[in-house]
Parts: sequence; structure tokens; C-alpha cells
Amino acid sequence: MSNGNASGSRDLGPVIVDVEGLVLSPQEKQRLNHPLVGGVILFARNFKNRQQLATLCQDIKRASAKPLLIAVDHEGGRVQRFRDDGFTAIPGMADIGKVWAQDPHKARRLAADAAYVMAAELRACGLDMTFAPVLDLDYGVSQVIGSRALHQDPEVVTALAWSVSYGLRLAGMAACGKHFPGHGAVREDSHTAIPRDGRTLDEILAQDAAPYRWLGDLVLPAVMPAHVIYPAVDDQPAGFSKRWLQQVLRQQLAYEGVVFSDDLTMEAAAVAGDIQDRSRAALEAGCDMVLVCNRPDLADALLSQLTDCSSAASAARRQRLLPQLPALSWEALQQTSSYRHARARLQSEKLSG
Repeated sequence: MSNGNASGSRDLGPVIVDVEGLVLSPQEKQRLNHPLVGGVILFARNFKNRQQLATLCQDIKRASAKPLLIAVDHEGGRVQRFRDDGFTAIPGMADIGKVWAQDPHKARRLAADAAYVMAAELRACGLDMTFAPVLDLDYGVSQVIGSRALHQDPEVVTALAWSVSYGLRLAGMAACGKHFPGHGAVREDSHTAIPRDGRTLDEILAQDAAPYRWLGDLVLPAVMPAHVIYPAVDDQPAGFSKRWLQQVLRQQLAYEGVVFSDDLTMEAAAVAGDIQDRSRAALEAGCDMVLVCNRPDLADALLSQLTDCSSAASAARRQRLLPQLPALSWEALQQTSSYRHARARLQSEKLSG
């Protein structure tokens, strides 16, 4: 079975993998050069200090003859992978959302400040993208979302997410809204369980999915669906559902950006079968890229059998995620007035990081 990239050897492949530690192993270098690998996601285990992180990012990009997207879940608050050696403590999004009640304009500026500082620091170390913002509504029931959510009101979430996207874009980074159509109304954690949300399609579209409709792909160049089953709509989780991704997201909401799967090693993804079945289901449902995290053995098993049948349109969408602006060095960033002022405003608010 072919493992060639049908969309072109210089295009981003459809698979995102991870690396185990602070430096690349020979096996990881070989994996990254596979034609179907289009990116790497980093975790806290990959960080010792800024210099080590920058070197790791350089080595990742040198390991492949084609471009690779280096991404991270770095949202602020309790989901911030890099915290030491100069990285700013980014407030949790819920703390910014709380400012809205007193001063909506201030909340929007803080959201833009937080996103710009976060993205500029990541880019100065060689990363290309963070999977943010979280667009899930805070219903007060989901522990895995919780303080990661901006607000319960979809209109407030939309306004603040717009500011987050703007801040990311100022640093040359694309935004990724998650977890479509909404993870906030279920109690279970999709990392360890299979959540089910029994609401109707109309209810979800009117509330949880509304920010995706209002923001669109110009503000959110990428979207990540939830590993949540909405039985009134489909018996498959959203990330494996043609109904959700093709009929609702692409057609009804007219979304034209990149669709990432959530991590295919999560418990909720197991409903689709083994790693080959999960990847095939996600790609056939409408995902442009699939994530395989914390299981290099599964990544290798997938890469040995997967054939890239993605369309030219999917390949073009993936390519647009690569930063279009050059990144500043860490030293140059510290001298930039926009960065210094944004960072100072965040720190003066004393919001929790």
C-alpha cells in the first residue's frame, strides 16, 4: 500500500505526531520525515528551558524534507505547557471572561493581550500554532473544560474569541476553535470516557455552535471537533461524523478552514476501532489532519498503512496554517513595545495564570 502524499511532496501531510523528550531520537527523526507527517504537537515533557525548546523546534524542522507544523495546547491558565524561563503566566480564559461583566471593552483588550503575548513567545521559540481558543460554553458541569471556557453566553464567547484570534494573528499565528460543536454541557471527560450530549441539533446550533457560525474561517482558520456523541444528531462522535463535519460545519455553517481531529488515542475515540479505523473515519468524515499523541507505536502502525487520499483543497487548507510572518527572536521580542505593554497590562490585572 502506498504511503506517498497525493497532494504533493512539499505539502503538509495529514498526520500530527508527538515526540517523547527534550531531544529527538533517531527513530523520531525517521518518523518526522515520513511523507504523511505534517506536524508535531509538543507537551510539557518537551520543555526544560527556552534554549532547549528552540533547539528542539529547529531539529524537528530539519528532520523533514518538507514543512512541518509545530503545535501545542497552550491556552493559558491550567493548560499552559511552558511556564518557566521567561514565559509569561497567561491567565485562564474564564478569568478574562469574568472581566466582561464590569467592562466588556477591557475584557476584549485583555483577551487580545493574552493571545498576542502567548503566541509571540511561542513563535520566538520556534512553534507555529497553539490549539486555542476554547469556544465551549461554561455550563458549570464539565471539569475538563471548566476554567478553560471564556463564558457561558455564546455572544460573549464570540466577542472574546474574536479578540483572542486577533492577538494570535498579530504574532503571525492561526487560531483553532475547539471543541466543535461544544464540549461544555457534558460531565464526562473525553480523555477517559465517552461523553454523550442528548440535546437536539437546533438547541446545539442556537447555543454551543453559534460562535463557529458567527466567527467563520476568516477569524478561525482551524477548528477541532469534540470526541462527544450527540445521539439526536449522529451515533458517532463529532470528529468521526460526516453529518457534523460535512453537512453542519461545511455546508450549513459554510466553514472553509482546516478541521483537526482531537487526539485519536483518547478513550472517546475508541468507538471508531483501532488507530487505522479511527484515522480513516476521521479523514473520511471531513478532518484535514489527525492527531496521534502519546503512543509512538500507534503512530508508526498508522503511518505504515495509511494512504493519503486527501483532496487538493484539503492540502491547500493545511498549507495556509503555516505562519506568514517571520518570528522575532526572544531577545528582539523583549524590546518590542507592543509586547512589553501587552505583558505589563496582563500582569497589572493580577489575573490567575
